[in-house]
Amino acid sequence: MRGIHHIAIIGSDYARSRHFYSAILGLPVVHEVYREARDSWKCDLDAGNARIELFSFPAPPPRPTRPEACGLRHLSFAVTDLDAEVARLGGHGVECEPIRIDEYTGQRFTFFSDPDGLPLELYEETEA
Repeated sequence: MRGIHHIAIIGSDYARSRHFYSAILGLPVVHEVYREARDSWKCDLDAGNARIELFSFPAPPPRPTRPEACGLRHLSFAVTDLDAEVARLGGHGVECEPIRIDEYTGQRFTFFSDPDGLPLELYEETEA
């Protein structure tokens, strides 16, 4: 394996999710297509070293409760200035949990949610 190619996310409201990931989180749209046979949108977003594939489907089932449901626990984004990112997200009405310290690495991190409650993390990477 050479790395992660993409992470696929299904949103309950495509326009709301697309706005959140592209306009609020700032992930550039690479490609977007409506797939008529599936009544589904697919939007590829550039997440640095991987892509996020944002999908819509008619009446998707809700996500299991968080945070300890079996399956993907959360998606984490690397940032260089955690305080600035928390403030920027707060300016868009996105509430972040209190900042914590990773007990093993000493790095700071926080969690927040996308419009459908998918847990997302900001993880501050600082130079050693």
